[in-house]
Amino acid sequence: MPLHETCCLSPLLLAAVLLLSVALLCSGHPPGCPVLLPTQTADNNPQLQRAYVALQALKKAVTDDPKNLTEGWCGPYVCAYFGVFCAPSLDDPCARSVAGVDLNHGDLASMLPFELGLLTDIAVLHLNSNRFAGGLPDSLPKLSLLYELDVSNNRLSGGFPQHILCIPNVKFVFNNLCGPVPPAIFDKKINALFINNNHFDFELPYNFGNSIASVIVLANVRLRGCIPSSIGRIGGTLNELVLLNSGIRSCIPPEIGALRKLTVLDVSFNQLQGQLPESMAGLRSLEQLDVAHSGGHLRALPRLSNFTYLFNYFCGEPERCATLRRNDDRQNCIAGKPDQRPTDQCMAFLHRPPVHCDGHGCFAQHY
Repeated sequence: MPLHETCCLSPLLLAAVLLLSVALLCSGHPPGCPVLLPTQTADNNPQLQRAYVALQALKKAVTDDPKNLTEGWCGPYVCAYFGVFCAPSLDDPCARSVAGVDLNHGDLASMLPFELGLLTDIAVLHLNSNRFAGGLPDSLPKLSLLYELDVSNNRLSGGFPQHILCIPNVKFVFNNLCGPVPPAIFDKKINALFINNNHFDFELPYNFGNSIASVIVLANVRLRGCIPSSIGRIGGTLNELVLLNSGIRSCIPPEIGALRKLTVLDVSFNQLQGQLPESMAGLRSLEQLDVAHSGGHLRALPRLSNFTYLFNYFCGEPERCATLRRNDDRQNCIAGKPDQRPTDQCMAFLHRPPVHCDGHGCFAQHY
């Protein structure tokens, strides 16, 4: 399943937190530690005391908890709370700290309290599929160890939370937000960028090519402008690029041929025009290409196992396409194929003036 078809992040880090906790329970306590780590509570551990304040603030803010997830959040035994995972503290192996909170699919209704910034040892904060409203608290930059933040499928509102860019290594998923996206997001050293399913309205900046992400998903947003030529600079890291239904009105720049590690490219349901550049023949790792409903006149590629190009204006189809595992060529202009466009529609399109693209991949205004 392509990555853009799921809103869940990798569970590997959460599993690592659990393994650390199990190992801790089995090992007793390190030499020199005055208190057995598994029995540390908010009463004898300052880090757990801070976490207790944060979690109690979240519990108090909850206005509806239909699954009673926070009902047991009582007393100083923070590490026994549902959805809370503890591990040895990075700066003190004798101390336990809250390393992860997972309340995914809890259907909790709440605002996110400012006190969440007290969870300074947390690495994973998974809150997707709830009814959290408002914005992300300004205290989140205090979570310097945060690695995964997933608040997707909630009722958050407002613009892009620029303050989370201060967290050095976080990867995040959220939706329902609006407005521009700061170009600085493409300078962050993160390996996955998911800002799909929002109401963002912005233009891909030239520093788009500065990203080191292996997966970039910008589906179902409102992109303006063109695909920048700097895209070629991501060739050393990018494996999946999903621009599905993002409003792009552009040619595909020839620099895309530099993405030698790319396995998935989805630019469907956009306003692409022109031809697929010949440089794309160099995408030797490409397995899935979807240009369906692009509105353009595109040419097939020699190396693919999955090619979806329905609702375009292809006039021919290489024999190899018939052997692909998935090959959807409906509503094109391919002679002899079933379910194609009407002849007069194809003729009218093919008699249009050719599309010219400038050096930035944009439609040229003057020919």
